[in-house]
Amino acid sequence: MRVDVIMPQMGESIQEGTVVRWLKKVGDRVKRDEPILEISTDKVDAEIPSPAAGVLAEITVGEGTTVEIKSVLGSIETEAVATAPAPEPAAPRPAGTETGRTTIPSPGGAARPAPSPVAPPRAAIGSPEERLRTRSSPLVRRIAREHDVDLAVLSGTGIAGRVTKKNILDYLESGGARPGSAAAPPPAIFAPGERVRVEPLSVMRRKISEHMVASKRTSAHVHSFFEVDYTVVDRIRREKKDEFLERYGVKLTYLPFILQATVEALKAWPILNASVDGENLVYKKDINLGVAVALDWGLIVPVIRNAEEKSFLGLCRAVNDMAERARSKKLSVEEVQGGTFTITNHGLYGSLFGTPIINQPQVAILGIGAIEKRPVVVNDAIAIRSMCYLCLSFDHRVIDGAVADPFMARLKEILQEWTIPIR
Repeated sequence: MRVDVIMPQMGESIQEGTVVRWLKKVGDRVKRDEPILEISTDKVDAEIPSPAAGVLAEITVGEGTTVEIKSVLGSIETEAVATAPAPEPAAPRPAGTETGRTTIPSPGGAARPAPSPVAPPRAAIGSPEERLRTRSSPLVRRIAREHDVDLAVLSGTGIAGRVTKKNILDYLESGGARPGSAAAPPPAIFAPGERVRVEPLSVMRRKISEHMVASKRTSAHVHSFFEVDYTVVDRIRREKKDEFLERYGVKLTYLPFILQATVEALKAWPILNASVDGENLVYKKDINLGVAVALDWGLIVPVIRNAEEKSFLGLCRAVNDMAERARSKKLSVEEVQGGTFTITNHGLYGSLFGTPIINQPQVAILGIGAIEKRPVVVNDAIAIRSMCYLCLSFDHRVIDGAVADPFMARLKEILQEWTIPIR
Protein backbone atom coordinates (compact mmCIF):
# COMPACT_ATOMS: atom_id res chain seq x y z
CA MET A 1 0.00 0.00 0.00
CA ARG A 2 1.27 3.45 -0.89
CA VAL A 3 0.99 6.43 1.47
CA ASP A 4 1.72 9.89 0.06
CA VAL A 5 4.08 12.36 1.71
CA ILE A 6 2.32 15.74 1.52
CA MET A 7 3.62 19.31 1.69
CA PRO A 8 1.89 20.48 4.89
CA GLN A 9 0.30 23.87 5.48
CA MET A 10 2.55 25.30 8.20
CA GLY A 11 0.28 28.25 8.95
CA GLU A 12 -2.84 30.02 7.70
CA SER A 13 -0.89 32.44 5.49
CA ILE A 14 1.54 29.80 4.16
CA GLN A 15 0.65 28.73 0.61
CA GLU A 16 3.89 27.12 -0.58
CA GLY A 17 7.05 25.50 0.69
CA THR A 18 10.47 24.51 -0.64
CA VAL A 19 12.07 21.09 -0.30
CA VAL A 20 15.49 21.84 1.21
CA ARG A 21 16.89 18.33 1.72
CA TRP A 22 15.73 14.73 1.64
CA LEU A 23 17.05 12.90 4.71
CA LYS A 24 16.25 9.52 3.14
CA LYS A 25 16.74 8.15 -0.38
CA VAL A 26 14.51 5.89 -2.45
CA GLY A 27 14.71 2.35 -1.06
CA ASP A 28 15.53 3.40 2.51
CA ARG A 29 13.40 1.88 5.27
CA VAL A 30 11.69 4.46 7.49
CA LYS A 31 9.73 4.40 10.74
CA ARG A 32 6.47 6.21 11.30
CA ASP A 33 7.11 9.82 12.45
CA GLU A 34 10.83 9.54 11.58
CA PRO A 35 12.05 12.75 9.85
CA ILE A 36 12.47 12.06 6.13
CA LEU A 37 12.95 15.56 4.64
CA GLU A 38 13.43 19.21 5.50
CA ILE A 39 11.26 22.00 4.09
CA SER A 40 11.45 25.77 4.26
CA THR A 41 8.65 28.34 4.10
CA ASP A 42 8.71 32.11 4.37
CA LYS A 43 8.21 31.69 8.13
CA VAL A 44 10.17 28.70 9.39
CA ASP A 45 12.26 25.65 8.49
CA ALA A 46 10.90 22.29 9.61
CA GLU A 47 11.53 18.55 9.43
CA ILE A 48 8.67 16.51 7.95
CA PRO A 49 8.03 13.11 9.57
CA SER A 50 7.11 9.97 7.66
CA PRO A 51 3.32 9.42 7.64
CA ALA A 52 3.80 5.62 7.86
CA ALA A 53 6.36 2.88 8.44
CA GLY A 54 7.78 1.21 5.35
CA VAL A 55 10.13 2.00 2.48
CA LEU A 56 10.57 5.33 0.69
CA ALA A 57 9.35 4.23 -2.72
CA GLU A 58 9.33 7.48 -4.66
CA ILE A 59 10.53 11.09 -4.52
CA THR A 60 8.40 13.28 -6.77
CA VAL A 61 9.70 16.72 -5.73
CA GLY A 62 13.44 17.24 -5.75
CA GLU A 63 15.58 19.39 -3.49
CA GLY A 64 15.36 23.13 -4.12
CA THR A 65 11.88 22.88 -5.67
CA THR A 66 9.05 25.11 -4.40
CA VAL A 67 5.51 23.71 -4.58
CA GLU A 68 2.05 24.60 -3.33
CA ILE A 69 0.78 23.21 -0.03
CA LYS A 70 -0.85 19.76 -0.19
CA SER A 71 1.36 18.78 -3.14
CA VAL A 72 2.62 15.18 -3.13
CA LEU A 73 6.36 15.15 -2.36
CA GLY A 74 6.90 11.40 -2.43
CA SER A 75 5.38 8.12 -1.27
CA ILE A 76 5.95 5.40 1.30
CA GLU A 77 5.38 1.72 0.49
CA THR A 78 4.02 0.40 3.78
CA GLU A 79 4.82 -2.96 5.34
CA ALA A 80 1.27 -4.13 4.65
CA VAL A 81 2.10 -4.58 0.97
CA ALA A 82 4.26 -7.63 1.75
CA THR A 83 1.43 -9.58 3.38
CA ALA A 84 -1.57 -8.32 1.43
CA PRO A 85 -2.98 -10.76 -1.18
CA ALA A 86 -2.16 -9.93 -4.77
CA PRO A 87 -5.02 -8.13 -6.51
CA GLU A 88 -6.99 -9.88 -9.26
CA PRO A 89 -5.71 -8.81 -12.67
CA ALA A 90 -8.04 -6.25 -14.15
CA ALA A 91 -9.49 -6.84 -17.56
CA PRO A 92 -8.13 -4.54 -20.25
CA ARG A 93 -10.24 -1.44 -20.60
CA PRO A 94 -10.33 0.39 -23.88
CA ALA A 95 -9.59 4.07 -24.03
CA GLY A 96 -12.55 6.37 -23.69
CA THR A 97 -14.44 4.26 -21.11
CA GLU A 98 -16.60 5.82 -18.47
CA THR A 99 -13.79 6.14 -15.89
CA GLY A 100 -11.50 8.19 -18.11
CA ARG A 101 -8.46 6.95 -16.12
CA THR A 102 -5.46 4.80 -16.99
CA THR A 103 -2.97 2.88 -14.88
CA ILE A 104 0.78 3.29 -14.77
CA PRO A 105 3.36 0.88 -13.30
CA SER A 106 4.85 1.83 -9.94
CA PRO A 107 8.47 1.13 -8.96
CA GLY A 108 7.22 -1.90 -6.99
CA GLY A 109 5.49 -3.37 -10.01
CA ALA A 110 1.90 -2.75 -8.85
CA ALA A 111 -0.42 -0.74 -11.02
CA ARG A 112 -1.28 2.72 -9.75
CA PRO A 113 -4.10 4.88 -11.07
CA ALA A 114 -2.86 7.89 -12.98
CA PRO A 115 -4.26 11.16 -11.67
CA SER A 116 -7.36 12.46 -13.36
CA PRO A 117 -6.84 15.45 -15.63
CA VAL A 118 -7.11 18.66 -13.64
CA ALA A 119 -10.29 20.47 -14.50
CA PRO A 120 -9.83 24.02 -15.74
CA PRO A 121 -10.53 26.62 -13.06
CA ARG A 122 -14.07 27.85 -12.94
CA ALA A 123 -14.73 31.52 -13.54
CA ALA A 124 -14.58 33.54 -10.34
CA ILE A 125 -17.90 34.64 -8.96
CA GLY A 126 -18.94 37.26 -6.49
CA SER A 127 -17.55 40.72 -5.90
CA PRO A 128 -14.10 41.85 -7.16
CA GLU A 129 -12.84 41.67 -3.56
CA GLU A 130 -14.00 38.05 -3.24
CA ARG A 131 -12.33 37.14 -6.56
CA LEU A 132 -9.03 38.67 -5.39
CA ARG A 133 -9.25 36.71 -2.13
CA THR A 134 -9.44 33.47 -4.12
CA ARG A 135 -6.34 34.51 -6.09
CA SER A 136 -4.01 35.56 -3.26
CA SER A 137 -3.01 34.80 0.32
CA PRO A 138 -3.44 37.18 3.29
CA LEU A 139 0.30 37.94 3.16
CA VAL A 140 0.12 38.92 -0.53
CA ARG A 141 -2.91 41.13 0.10
CA ARG A 142 -1.12 42.87 2.97
CA ILE A 143 1.93 43.58 0.78
CA ALA A 144 -0.43 44.88 -1.92
CA ARG A 145 -2.13 47.24 0.56
CA GLU A 146 1.21 48.53 1.89
CA HIS A 147 2.45 49.36 -1.62
CA ASP A 148 -0.88 50.39 -3.14
CA VAL A 149 -0.76 47.61 -5.74
CA ASP A 150 -3.84 46.51 -7.65
CA LEU A 151 -3.63 42.71 -7.67
CA ALA A 152 -5.79 42.62 -10.78
CA VAL A 153 -2.83 43.80 -12.91
CA LEU A 154 -0.65 40.85 -11.86
CA SER A 155 -0.48 37.52 -13.65
CA GLY A 156 -0.41 34.86 -10.95
CA THR A 157 1.70 31.74 -11.42
CA GLY A 158 0.10 29.77 -8.59
CA ILE A 159 -2.70 27.26 -8.80
CA ALA A 160 -5.71 28.57 -10.76
CA GLY A 161 -3.86 31.82 -11.42
CA ARG A 162 -3.19 32.53 -7.74
CA VAL A 163 -0.91 35.54 -7.15
CA THR A 164 2.00 34.29 -5.03
CA LYS A 165 4.32 36.29 -2.82
CA LYS A 166 7.08 35.88 -5.42
CA ASN A 167 4.77 37.37 -8.09
CA ILE A 168 4.12 40.57 -6.13
CA LEU A 169 7.74 40.95 -4.93
CA ASP A 170 9.00 40.51 -8.51
CA TYR A 171 6.47 43.16 -9.57
CA LEU A 172 7.73 45.58 -6.89
CA GLU A 173 11.38 44.84 -7.70
CA SER A 174 10.71 45.79 -11.30
CA GLY A 175 9.55 49.22 -10.14
CA GLY A 176 5.88 48.37 -10.48
CA ALA A 177 6.19 47.72 -14.19
CA ARG A 178 3.45 45.65 -15.75
CA PRO A 179 4.54 42.15 -16.81
CA GLY A 180 6.13 42.22 -20.24
CA SER A 181 7.26 45.85 -20.07
CA ALA A 182 10.81 46.69 -21.07
CA ALA A 183 13.38 47.13 -18.33
CA ALA A 184 17.01 48.18 -18.38
CA PRO A 185 19.34 45.16 -18.23
CA PRO A 186 21.15 44.77 -14.88
CA PRO A 187 24.89 45.43 -14.80
CA ALA A 188 27.16 42.43 -15.26
CA ILE A 189 28.07 40.72 -11.97
CA PHE A 190 31.36 39.35 -13.25
CA ALA A 191 33.33 39.58 -16.49
CA PRO A 192 33.82 36.67 -18.90
CA GLY A 193 36.84 34.63 -17.84
CA GLU A 194 36.85 36.09 -14.30
CA ARG A 195 37.68 33.51 -11.61
CA VAL A 196 34.48 33.10 -9.56
CA ARG A 197 32.48 30.45 -7.74
CA VAL A 198 28.68 30.65 -8.00
CA GLU A 199 26.45 29.17 -5.32
CA PRO A 200 22.65 29.49 -5.14
CA LEU A 201 21.20 31.32 -2.15
CA SER A 202 19.60 29.02 0.40
CA VAL A 203 15.83 29.11 0.76
CA MET A 204 16.10 30.88 4.12
CA ARG A 205 18.60 33.40 2.74
CA ARG A 206 16.23 34.22 -0.14
CA LYS A 207 13.34 34.71 2.30
CA ILE A 208 15.45 36.97 4.54
CA SER A 209 16.45 38.99 1.48
CA GLU A 210 12.82 39.45 0.44
CA HIS A 211 11.74 40.50 3.93
CA MET A 212 14.57 42.98 4.43
CA VAL A 213 14.08 44.69 1.07
CA ALA A 214 10.31 44.86 1.65
CA SER A 215 10.89 46.44 5.09
CA LYS A 216 13.18 49.15 3.70
CA ARG A 217 10.53 49.95 1.09
CA THR A 218 7.80 50.09 3.72
CA SER A 219 9.24 51.95 6.74
CA ALA A 220 11.12 55.23 7.01
CA HIS A 221 14.05 53.93 9.08
CA VAL A 222 15.66 56.21 11.67
CA HIS A 223 18.26 55.11 14.25
CA SER A 224 19.01 56.31 17.77
CA PHE A 225 22.07 55.18 19.79
CA PHE A 226 22.40 55.13 23.57
CA GLU A 227 25.43 54.09 25.64
CA VAL A 228 24.52 51.99 28.68
CA ASP A 229 26.59 51.18 31.77
CA TYR A 230 26.13 47.46 32.49
CA THR A 231 28.30 47.42 35.60
CA VAL A 232 25.43 46.76 38.04
CA VAL A 233 23.90 44.08 35.81
CA ASP A 234 27.33 42.51 35.30
CA ARG A 235 27.93 42.35 39.05
CA ILE A 236 24.53 40.75 39.70
CA ARG A 237 25.05 38.22 36.94
CA ARG A 238 28.48 37.19 38.20
CA GLU A 239 27.26 36.88 41.78
CA LYS A 240 24.13 34.88 40.96
CA LYS A 241 25.02 32.78 37.88
CA ASP A 242 26.19 29.66 39.78
CA GLU A 243 23.22 29.72 42.15
CA PHE A 244 20.87 30.38 39.24
CA LEU A 245 22.17 27.40 37.27
CA GLU A 246 22.07 25.06 40.26
CA ARG A 247 18.61 26.16 41.41
CA TYR A 248 16.78 26.62 38.11
CA GLY A 249 18.86 24.64 35.61
CA VAL A 250 19.38 27.54 33.16
CA LYS A 251 22.37 29.78 32.46
CA LEU A 252 22.11 33.40 33.57
CA THR A 253 23.12 35.61 30.64
CA TYR A 254 22.76 39.32 29.94
CA LEU A 255 19.81 38.78 27.57
CA PRO A 256 17.04 38.22 30.17
CA PHE A 257 18.00 41.54 31.80
CA ILE A 258 17.53 43.29 28.44
CA LEU A 259 14.24 41.47 27.79
CA GLN A 260 12.84 42.47 31.17
CA ALA A 261 13.97 46.09 30.79
CA THR A 262 12.46 46.23 27.28
CA VAL A 263 9.09 44.99 28.56
CA GLU A 264 9.04 47.70 31.23
CA ALA A 265 10.00 50.41 28.73
CA LEU A 266 7.32 49.25 26.26
CA LYS A 267 4.71 49.51 29.02
CA ALA A 268 5.72 53.16 29.43
CA TRP A 269 5.83 53.87 25.67
CA PRO A 270 3.23 51.54 24.05
CA ILE A 271 3.45 53.16 20.61
CA LEU A 272 6.64 51.16 20.03
CA ASN A 273 4.51 48.02 20.47
CA ALA A 274 2.18 49.00 17.63
CA SER A 275 1.74 48.44 13.87
CA VAL A 276 0.63 50.61 10.96
CA ASP A 277 -2.51 49.52 9.11
CA GLY A 278 -3.09 51.92 6.22
CA GLU A 279 -3.98 55.23 7.86
CA ASN A 280 -4.52 53.64 11.29
CA LEU A 281 -2.16 52.83 14.13
CA VAL A 282 -2.91 49.52 15.85
CA TYR A 283 -1.75 49.38 19.48
CA LYS A 284 -1.00 45.82 20.66
CA LYS A 285 -2.02 45.12 24.26
CA ASP A 286 0.11 41.98 24.42
CA ILE A 287 3.89 42.32 24.33
CA ASN A 288 5.20 39.52 22.10
CA LEU A 289 8.98 39.82 22.01
CA GLY A 290 10.79 38.48 18.96
CA VAL A 291 14.39 37.47 19.69
CA ALA A 292 16.66 36.98 16.67
CA VAL A 293 18.62 33.70 16.76
CA ALA A 294 21.64 33.27 14.50
CA LEU A 295 21.82 29.86 12.79
CA ASP A 296 24.54 28.31 10.66
CA TRP A 297 22.21 28.62 7.66
CA GLY A 298 20.56 32.01 8.36
CA LEU A 299 18.55 33.90 10.95
CA ILE A 300 15.21 33.17 12.61
CA VAL A 301 13.12 35.19 15.08
CA PRO A 302 11.13 33.07 17.55
CA VAL A 303 8.55 34.96 19.62
CA ILE A 304 8.07 35.02 23.40
CA ARG A 305 4.34 35.60 23.73
CA ASN A 306 2.83 37.69 26.53
CA ALA A 307 6.25 38.67 27.81
CA GLU A 308 4.60 41.25 30.09
CA GLU A 309 3.10 38.39 32.12
CA LYS A 310 6.40 36.53 32.66
CA SER A 311 8.80 36.87 35.55
CA PHE A 312 12.53 37.31 35.05
CA LEU A 313 12.99 33.54 35.41
CA GLY A 314 10.15 32.91 32.95
CA LEU A 315 11.81 35.13 30.34
CA CYS A 316 15.15 33.41 30.95
CA ARG A 317 13.67 29.95 30.46
CA ALA A 318 11.64 31.02 27.42
CA VAL A 319 14.57 32.55 25.52
CA ASN A 320 16.85 29.57 26.23
CA ASP A 321 14.17 27.11 25.11
CA MET A 322 13.37 29.08 21.95
CA ALA A 323 17.02 29.37 20.94
CA GLU A 324 17.67 25.66 21.48
CA ARG A 325 14.63 24.56 19.47
CA ALA A 326 15.40 27.07 16.70
CA ARG A 327 18.83 25.51 16.20
CA SER A 328 17.34 21.99 16.14
CA LYS A 329 14.52 23.01 13.73
CA LYS A 330 11.81 22.17 16.25
CA LEU A 331 9.90 25.47 16.13
CA SER A 332 6.33 25.59 14.88
CA VAL A 333 5.13 28.33 12.53
CA GLU A 334 3.04 29.86 15.32
CA GLU A 335 6.22 30.38 17.36
CA VAL A 336 7.75 32.71 14.75
CA GLN A 337 4.60 34.74 14.06
CA GLY A 338 2.81 37.53 15.88
CA GLY A 339 5.82 39.40 17.26
CA THR A 340 5.17 43.01 18.29
CA PHE A 341 8.76 44.15 19.00
CA THR A 342 12.10 42.53 18.12
CA ILE A 343 15.50 42.37 19.82
CA THR A 344 18.67 41.37 17.96
CA ASN A 345 22.12 40.85 19.47
CA HIS A 346 24.59 41.94 16.78
CA GLY A 347 27.33 42.27 19.44
CA LEU A 348 27.69 38.52 19.80
CA TYR A 349 30.99 38.57 17.88
CA GLY A 350 32.23 41.95 19.08
CA SER A 351 30.25 44.44 16.97
CA LEU A 352 29.77 47.72 18.85
CA PHE A 353 27.28 49.44 16.52
CA GLY A 354 24.58 48.16 14.23
CA THR A 355 21.48 49.54 12.52
CA PRO A 356 19.02 46.63 12.33
CA ILE A 357 16.15 46.57 9.85
CA ILE A 358 12.61 46.64 11.27
CA ASN A 359 10.78 43.31 11.30
CA GLN A 360 7.49 44.08 9.53
CA PRO A 361 4.76 44.83 10.46
CA GLN A 362 6.42 46.12 13.63
CA VAL A 363 7.52 49.74 14.03
CA ALA A 364 10.79 49.30 15.94
CA ILE A 365 13.66 46.92 16.65
CA LEU A 366 16.38 47.05 19.33
CA GLY A 367 19.99 46.18 18.47
CA ILE A 368 22.45 45.17 21.20
CA GLY A 369 26.16 45.82 20.81
CA ALA A 370 29.02 44.01 22.51
CA ILE A 371 29.45 44.53 26.26
CA GLU A 372 33.05 45.43 27.03
CA LYS A 373 35.06 47.14 29.73
CA ARG A 374 36.42 50.60 28.90
CA PRO A 375 37.40 53.80 30.71
CA VAL A 376 34.58 56.30 31.24
CA VAL A 377 34.10 59.41 33.36
CA VAL A 378 32.07 58.78 36.53
CA ASN A 379 31.61 61.65 39.01
CA ASP A 380 34.47 63.59 37.39
CA ALA A 381 36.84 60.63 37.75
CA ILE A 382 37.99 58.02 35.23
CA ALA A 383 36.64 54.55 36.01
CA ILE A 384 36.62 51.16 34.28
CA ARG A 385 33.01 50.16 33.55
CA SER A 386 31.18 47.47 31.56
CA MET A 387 29.68 49.46 28.69
CA CYS A 388 27.42 48.72 25.72
CA TYR A 389 25.80 50.62 22.85
CA LEU A 390 22.12 50.03 22.12
CA CYS A 391 20.52 51.06 18.84
CA LEU A 392 16.80 51.60 18.33
CA SER A 393 15.69 51.49 14.69
CA PHE A 394 12.21 53.00 14.45
CA ASP A 395 9.63 53.82 11.80
CA HIS A 396 9.63 57.60 11.34
CA ARG A 397 6.18 57.46 9.74
CA VAL A 398 4.65 57.13 13.21
CA ILE A 399 7.49 57.57 15.75
CA ASP A 400 9.61 60.68 16.30
CA GLY A 401 12.78 61.17 18.32
CA ALA A 402 10.63 62.80 21.02
CA VAL A 403 9.17 59.34 21.67
CA ALA A 404 12.05 57.04 20.71
CA ASP A 405 14.64 58.77 22.88
CA PRO A 406 12.56 58.78 26.11
CA PHE A 407 11.89 55.08 25.48
CA MET A 408 15.63 54.46 25.27
CA ALA A 409 16.29 56.65 28.30
CA ARG A 410 13.86 54.54 30.34
CA LEU A 411 15.51 51.35 29.11
CA LYS A 412 18.93 52.70 30.05
CA GLU A 413 17.71 53.75 33.50
CA ILE A 414 16.34 50.28 34.27
CA LEU A 415 19.57 48.55 33.22
CA GLN A 416 21.90 50.95 35.06
CA GLU A 417 19.88 50.99 38.28
CA TRP A 418 18.65 47.40 38.30
CA THR A 419 16.14 46.71 41.12
CA ILE A 420 13.93 43.95 39.65
CA PRO A 421 14.14 40.56 41.45
CA ILE A 422 15.82 37.91 39.30
CA ARG A 423 13.51 35.00 40.02
